[in-house]
Amino acid sequence: MIRKLLFTGVIGCINLIPIIAQQQQMLTIDEIFNLADANSKSLKVHDLAVAEATQAVKVAQSDKLPSIEANLSLSYIGNGWMCDRDFSNGIKAPMPHFGNNFALKATQAIYTGGAISTGIKMSELQKKVAEAELENDKQNIRFMLAGHYLDLFQLHNQKRVYQKNIEQTKMLIEEIKSAFEQGTALKSDITRYELQLENLELALTNVSNRIKISNRQLVTTIGLDTDIEILPDTTLLSVGIDKRNELYWQDERENAPVMQMANLGVKLSKKQQDLIRAERRPTIGLMAAANFDGPILIEVPPIDKNFAYWFVGVNVTYKFDALFKKNKKLKQAKLTSLKAQEQRRLADEQLSNGINTAYIQLEKANTRLRSKEKSVQLAHENYDIVHSRYLNGLSLVTDMLDASNIQLSSELELANAQIGILYQYFMLKKTVGKL
Repeated sequence: MIRKLLFTGVIGCINLIPIIAQQQQMLTIDEIFNLADANSKSLKVHDLAVAEATQAVKVAQSDKLPSIEANLSLSYIGNGWMCDRDFSNGIKAPMPHFGNNFALKATQAIYTGGAISTGIKMSELQKKVAEAELENDKQNIRFMLAGHYLDLFQLHNQKRVYQKNIEQTKMLIEEIKSAFEQGTALKSDITRYELQLENLELALTNVSNRIKISNRQLVTTIGLDTDIEILPDTTLLSVGIDKRNELYWQDERENAPVMQMANLGVKLSKKQQDLIRAERRPTIGLMAAANFDGPILIEVPPIDKNFAYWFVGVNVTYKFDALFKKNKKLKQAKLTSLKAQEQRRLADEQLSNGINTAYIQLEKANTRLRSKEKSVQLAHENYDIVHSRYLNGLSLVTDMLDASNIQLSSELELANAQIGILYQYFMLKKTVGKL
């Protein structure tokens, strides 16, 4: 009895394995994007870069605050030695042995030639660069995921097409067998369609395997368990596509992360010139200090007492060597700025060409879809006509096979055309940074 119960339990567990191993989950394209935003290791690195740049802005702003420093020292002073200028008649000079020094100093920059304000602005620009790099990486990852998702959607479409044609072929085989029994069909007709059925089932198996491969690539990228099977959103094909003209998309390219990074590169190079010019200007600051020292060693004999004093004043510093040292550095910065401006023009040109290509491909995909929809309609009508003629003995089985193949091919091409439109639309949105 116990063995029977154990055997039943093991069998029950085995039966549960496929259920546990295949957890199907319907995910929309937006849910895929959200999971990638939360789990992508690449985006986490960029998030940290943005946080680092934000902290750098705070560090640069702290340069406006006063500088305060204190110094405390305790020392042992040895006895002195005194002699004539020719080093004769030397005698020991007793000294107080305990020495102490305490100094407190505060400075506040009033004018730095714009170095502090320029440093803050450069830190703010570098933060914007980090944010633009984050957004650019996000767009690239989303487009890659959209490609995987559309591949998976396309494969599921192909799977449904093959399943439909397999069912249709099975029904036709039964009709031919019935006709064969009545003497109106040949055995070879059945054989040919059974061979057609084998080919369709093999193609279905290949598509199922490709689904598994694409599914694994997708789930590992968005951080899900590999035993989850993603089911694409069946309403994806009804997603609204902005049917705007190319001029609209061209106007949107200034907001693309690539253009933002190029523009920020130009601004940073100009701020670098301002920083070099600031180094050629004097700096002015307020200062205050207090000292508490002992003993007083400048007297002979020394006075074993503490001496405290303080002062306030204005500090002006000017580096004369900056007049001839910074010229070469400024010239280098100007060349860097010219290079950044050329890089911006190049980025704008490449982005404009990319938008043009994506827009034309989207128009082409729409035209192709309309053509494939008409082809499917004609293929179905042709199949129905040939099927009717075959059942009435007016056409050969080869005509039926041709009609079946044309119908299958047109349906697969229609599925590809539907996905092609979405792919080109996502490409256009990714190019302008709106995916």
